[in-house]
Amino acid sequence: MLARKISMKILKKVAIGIIFIFALIGLATVGTFFAIKLGWTNTQGFVDRDDRILQASTTPVWTKTPEWKTLTTAITADAPTINRAAAQSDVKARLIVAQLVAEQLRLFNTEREIFKEVFQPLQILGVQSQFSWGVMGIKQDTAIKVEQNLITPTSTWYLGPKYENILAFKTTNPDSERFERLTDQHNHLYSYLYTGLYLKQIQTQWKKAGFDISNRPEILSTLYNIGFAHSKPNADPKSGGAEIQVGDSAYSFGNLAAQFYYSQELISEFPR
Repeated sequence: MLARKISMKILKKVAIGIIFIFALIGLATVGTFFAIKLGWTNTQGFVDRDDRILQASTTPVWTKTPEWKTLTTAITADAPTINRAAAQSDVKARLIVAQLVAEQLRLFNTEREIFKEVFQPLQILGVQSQFSWGVMGIKQDTAIKVEQNLITPTSTWYLGPKYENILAFKTTNPDSERFERLTDQHNHLYSYLYTGLYLKQIQTQWKKAGFDISNRPEILSTLYNIGFAHSKPNADPKSGGAEIQVGDSAYSFGNLAAQFYYSQELISEFPR
């Protein structure tokens, strides 16, 4: 009888423990959902002390890493697709690639095991499919905003009639089609096209306000990283964004993207 009571107590504690664990998991899941919806995951990171990062005459340290070697192979293979997206969105292909470099170096260094087991051996880009999508790490809300800006003439990000149908959906289920577009592992065209259109929309917004940042890749990259809501045209913009750790060095998203843009890396494939 005593042994049975002890066993029942143990089982009761185990059951309570299991319920508690599942409750925590449920709480974490709900918390993650609301964090994304409320924008709590959209961190601005930090502001660079020197926002004009002219790196044309230097070789960035991160170009000596195995991550960069893998990335150059994968980007070069995608060059025709990147150039096509650049032509359609009317932005420089190198500017699109600058965002790709920062996003992929972030992914390669945060997902070390996947990089070693998948990305490096196969020499491919990482495609995300959870909170951010595709090779460019585009959030669903951002993609929807890009689409809406194209067809809203009153928007400060409106590009004109020429671009209105460039992202027109082919099915009656835009949510599913959008996801498939941006997470396609074999064709990254839409990832690059959404990125190009985002950058074009930001340029347009600032130009309408009297500030031309088309030659400021560090600012455009920062705004690509921190989102539409933080794009507020002004005379003294600063580069910065989320912190990205590459090896032993830390960079802001804007800094890292600009370092690539001003470097001589892949300059033949993607001229400035």
